[in-house]
Order: sequence, then structure tokens, then C-alpha cells
Amino acid sequence: MTTFTTDVHAERVGHLGLITLNRPKALNALSLAMVRELNHVLQQWQDDAQVRAVVVRGSNKEGPFGAFCAGGDIRYFHQAALSGDATLEDFFTEEYSLNYLIQNYTKPYIALMDGIVMGGGMGISQGAALRVVTERTKMAMPETHIGLFPDVGGGYFLSRCHGVACPHHFGEYLALTGHVLRGGDALHVGLADMCVDSSALPEMWETLRQQDWTSGEAVVAWLREQCQASTATSMAKSPVWLNAPIDCVFGLATVAAMEQALQGTDDWSIQTLKALHHQSPLMLCVTLEQIRRGRHMTLAQDLRMERDLVRHCFQTDHLSRRGVSSETVEGIRALVVDKDNAPKWQPERIADVTPEMVLPFFESPWPAAAHPLRHLS
Repeated sequence: MTTFTTDVHAERVGHLGLITLNRPKALNALSLAMVRELNHVLQQWQDDAQVRAVVVRGSNKEGPFGAFCAGGDIRYFHQAALSGDATLEDFFTEEYSLNYLIQNYTKPYIALMDGIVMGGGMGISQGAALRVVTERTKMAMPETHIGLFPDVGGGYFLSRCHGVACPHHFGEYLALTGHVLRGGDALHVGLADMCVDSSALPEMWETLRQQDWTSGEAVVAWLREQCQASTATSMAKSPVWLNAPIDCVFGLATVAAMEQALQGTDDWSIQTLKALHHQSPLMLCVTLEQIRRGRHMTLAQDLRMERDLVRHCFQTDHLSRRGVSSETVEGIRALVVDKDNAPKWQPERIADVTPEMVLPFFESPWPAAAHPLRHLS
């Protein structure tokens, strides 16, 4: 089976399912059509005994690789929210269902995470059986920049960052600041499995196409072997944040306490505080609560929570705010639409956010039997 839709190229070659995200001008940002095509193809291949593994890559303006996926299509979010487009609800329900499908895929699903891997790009890669990064990888969950929160399972996988040198509260640090990880750093915190030089990817892809693979496990084993040397080199380098007091700050109980702890004059404190002050104070507090809750949830529970959260982001009725007045719509306006980089957050200061503003985000607008993700087990 081969399907070449406008933005997703899905091809069965021998015993492999090969997917190329092909929306390079938008850095392969996911549209609703792309989410639906990915769901459709992956479900078909899961039931096809001839397909033994699936490999996904991105593309750039010059050809394959170079940008994996920059996230969801936030321009669409903005337009849909302002016009009352009901497909916005479908987008998040179907995207989170896709994230769950990938996490629980019955065959090896392999993500070649070259270039930008952010937001929704993390959602379609973090559940992979093998996550391969390169020296060009730029990985982040930067949703707080636009008045959103790190969704697509971010509460689950960010809260579980791990590694020999990884601070316990590194997930909170990534979620609140939107800090960008390079490929080697992602290895150190358990958000990638292997590293390879980006120049090796085209030949690797061709070899995948040409071999007659006896099993999905054989594909994974071969890729691990190809990446072994680069991975060892990357792991031997100390991450740039190794000596930063991340746990001392991001292990604190509230964002306000973190803000107070970052009053130092060292460069890390200054830059970290600057990052926090760029984000929506309200959504910083919502995000901290999300990560703390997600640490004790299954993926299905976390995705249901995030589906509740994203509904409240666009319909914040408990704050008497919808559409243009929501933090998310305002954040996208400032960053992407008007590009003035001057969002008018409500409230403006972290100190002014109250629990009464935050906790209703975690109240589901649906009874359990009618939840749009009730089918996730």
C-alpha cells in the first residue's frame, strides 16, 4: 500500500512501513488532515502481517530530513478559535488518540528525529520503540510561549525524564521554560535513545528500503548498531545544564516560589527567570499542576486530563473568557499572527495567579462515560 496525500507520504516497501511528513514550508506542523492520515495508515499497518516495523521521518525545503515536526498548526488553532470552527475539538481528540496509538503500537515504530522536534512532533515520537536524534535536533515543548501547556502526553513523558545526571524535576524545567535540547542532551534525560550524524541518514533510509527484514526487532537492532558510535560520543559529553540548580528551583511547590528562587545574579538564574517572565503566568501555574499530576498517571489518564485542559484553554468559562480573550489565542496572536511578541497576559504577574484560576482547568467538562477519550484504556 502506498498513499501520497499532500502532506503525508506513506509507503510500504518490503516489510517496512515508511512515512515522510511532507509539509516542509510549515516545518511539518500537523494539520487535522495529517493527523487523520497518520491514524489511518498506522491502524492499517498494525493489522497488516506483511508490515513488521514502521519508520517515520520529516522533510525540509531541500529534501528529506532536516525538520521532523514543529508541532500542531497553531495558525489553524487561532483561526478556528476565532471563527468557532468545531473541527478544533476534533483535532485535539484525534491527535491525542494518535499519540496513544503510537505509544501502544504493536510493532516497532521508529522515529528519525532530525531537526526541529517540538510540541506535536514530540507527541508522534516519544512513544516510539526507538527514538533517533542527530546533532541538528532541536527538541522542546514550548507551548507556554503561546499561552498553552505541553500537551500530546507532555504531562506523562516530561514528568518521567530520567538519566544518570538528570535532575528529578527536569520535566518541570522543560515544561515551564520551553528550554530547547540538542540531540545529545535529549539522550541524557531519556527523551531519545540513540544518536547518529545527520549526514548518515539518507544512506540509512535507503538501506532500510533495500533490505528484506525478517522482523521488526531486526530493524531496531540494525539501527542501534548504526548509531552506536555516535551515541557513545554524545553520552560522553557533559550536558550544559549539569551544574544548574534545577531541582532546587523547579522542585519548589509553586511558580511564585520558583520566581523568588531565581533572583540570583548568575547567568542561568537570569536567563531562566527571563524565560518564565516571557510566558503566560496563568498557564505556567496550570502547567506545573499538569506535570505534577501527570507524574502519577497512566498515559491514558494523562491524555484525558490534557483533553480537559485544552478545552478550558479555548473556553475558559470559569474566568468568563473565550475566543480572543483566552491566553492561548492571545499568545498565538502575539507570536505568530501579529508577531509583535507583546502578549497581554491576564493576569500579568505570576504573583497574581490564584488557585481559583488554576484548579477549574482540571475539572472535566464531560462525564466519564461521554469523555472524547473514554476509549483509551
